[in-house]
Amino acid sequence: MALALIQQHLAADMAAVDRVIRERLHSEVALVSQVADYIISAGGKRLRPALVVLSSRAHGIQDARVHELAAIIEFIHTATLLHDDVVDESALRRGRDTANAAFGNAPAVLVGDFLYSRAFQMMVGIGSMRVMEVLADATNIIAEGEVLQLMNCNDPDIDEAAYLRVIRYKTAKLFEASTRLGAVLGAADAPHEAAMAEYGMRLGTAYQLVDDILDYSGDSGSTGKNVGDDLAEGKPTLPLIHVLKHGDAEERALVRRAIEDGGAGDIDAVLAAIRRTGALDYARQVADAELAAARAALDSLQASPDREVLLSLTVFAAERDR
Repeated sequence: MALALIQQHLAADMAAVDRVIRERLHSEVALVSQVADYIISAGGKRLRPALVVLSSRAHGIQDARVHELAAIIEFIHTATLLHDDVVDESALRRGRDTANAAFGNAPAVLVGDFLYSRAFQMMVGIGSMRVMEVLADATNIIAEGEVLQLMNCNDPDIDEAAYLRVIRYKTAKLFEASTRLGAVLGAADAPHEAAMAEYGMRLGTAYQLVDDILDYSGDSGSTGKNVGDDLAEGKPTLPLIHVLKHGDAEERALVRRAIEDGGAGDIDAVLAAIRRTGALDYARQVADAELAAARAALDSLQASPDREVLLSLTVFAAERDR
């Protein structure tokens, strides 16, 4: 199922989610509203809130709480993007200036704080301690993932296990929370809740793996960022880790230096090493294994159109080009 058909399947619910987002973005402080609206209106696939809706519907829940939770997830995600772009000194996201490039670092960080705190205000309104627990744990682990990634930058000795840990913390945790919440709203038993969380975690891990692949194989017109941005920031992602393990001495030295120094001055030589060692093919194999595990986690979920969309998202994650 193409992304357009998935979006069509969710059109009414996602329109309701967008209404909640717009309503909850309001602030009496003009700059807060301006920056928040800038980043939210940049678009994006709204994948994480869509997962909340799909998981909830698959458990027979369709009410206002679902739209509130989906908006909460989007606010948390957006806050992480604002802070991420400041830390990474990024200037481009989704094909346009980042908020920090457009407004400055201080407004971007502070509006990220506003979005986090607004999300927690909304959580209280849901009236569920279990929901609060899931989201509080998720935001804490995401913050740890951000710190881990910062510690790993410019370190060519990071191995695959450490790289995957960052992904599970920084990216996959919010996917995991999104799908777990539907089971929580549906009062599913603990094993089934865990299975839904597993689906989200595996999907999120694969999604980030494909993102890291696209950093060395996509184009800025499709991805909305420049090829080699991760290398420029000194991030040791899986394609580079693979070259460090399987490249020849010259290639290993090249990649070590590129990670340690940052910058994309050696991008052509690094891309050649990535191609010669089959690093992108290997990273896709790892992503495919994660997606197979995601599909298996849905075995206990009752057949429904929403379950089919959850399954098709694993295909979209594998085949996307942006």
